[in-house]
Amino acid sequence: MALDEPINEDKQFDVGGFKFIINSDFLDKIQPVKVDFQMYGFKLDCGVDFGGGCTSCGTKGSCCS
Repeated sequence: MALDEPINEDKQFDVGGFKFIINSDFLDKIQPVKVDFQMYGFKLDCGVDFGGGCTSCGTKGSCCS
């Protein structure tokens, strides 16, 4: 997520006083999208399975090794 200004290809959503802007083509590929605000930031869920992920650098089996 980043601060940005909308362009013609974007869809805008106003939720709870926040404005969310997302590219229409990208939204079609990843929906449904859910943004949850948490104590120290936010959690972003979408309809894309990214697989198992990896552990942090410096640990056995990490993405960095």
